[in-house]
Amino acid sequence: MSPRPVERPDPAALRRFSRTAEIATTDVIRTYSTSFGLATRLLGTRHRQHVRNIYAMVRIADEIVDGVAAEAGLDASAQAAALDSYIAETHRSMRTGYSSDLILHAFARTARECAIGEDLTGPFFDSMRADISRDAGFTAYDADAHAAYVYGSAEVVGLMCLQVFLRDADRTPEEREILHRGARRLGAAFQNVNFLRDLADDTDRLQRGYLGGTERLTDADRDAWVATVERQLADARAAIPLLPKDARAAVRSALALFAALTRRVAKTPAAELYRRRVRVPDPVKALHAARAVATTAWERDR
Repeated sequence: MSPRPVERPDPAALRRFSRTAEIATTDVIRTYSTSFGLATRLLGTRHRQHVRNIYAMVRIADEIVDGVAAEAGLDASAQAAALDSYIAETHRSMRTGYSSDLILHAFARTARECAIGEDLTGPFFDSMRADISRDAGFTAYDADAHAAYVYGSAEVVGLMCLQVFLRDADRTPEEREILHRGARRLGAAFQNVNFLRDLADDTDRLQRGYLGGTERLTDADRDAWVATVERQLADARAAIPLLPKDARAAVRSALALFAALTRRVAKTPAAELYRRRVRVPDPVKALHAARAVATTAWERDR
């Protein structure tokens, strides 16, 4: 009896699965963020899908700890188990390049191609774990806890995106240091201004005080945080010319949008921030995107 022929893997099947995974991550960013969705459309095609894959992975983790799992009936222990399972599958897929979870399959391909390791995903998941409170009551973050949380939840995401932008780029160690700082500062600025605009939800629904103790912020507190965000945005802005040209318009657009959001927060009484979420109108977002494209078009390539 002749031996049965060995079945060979069909690369077309994997390509089809991977394309489907990328459709899934694109739908996540389209559903959850008009701002970042707009910014990613300004990226060069070699970066665009990778950044969408990163966004989707972190978005799903954030949803696990920010209410979706709880609304599905999971208590704190079950939420922690769901997050642990997600973390384990993320890291397994990063090692193998495959996951049956479409979002994590897409992210794993990005992580492997762009050298995103557990040195970045680990701190991110540490911050996500911190959002699962097993004890009733309000959780207040002091300065050290705030810094650690912001690094894990936002700065490392900026560093993941930087890994995408620089994967084929030739930069000096000094330039990479500037870009590294800029990516971290931009992530921190995004997170801090989001803390300000989400005071109502964070305080009342999630019972978290990311910006200090249990006392409500005053106008002076708001001004101090706005000044911090503006310094972070300035540091990030200084690094943009060192990015590859096909990444600059998107980063400029996102930065300009959050700068506009910061200005609106600065004009909103602190007490009002606990009642409504400050937003930037869509026409203003489109204007900032157009300006970012125009500014970048006149710059030399890198």
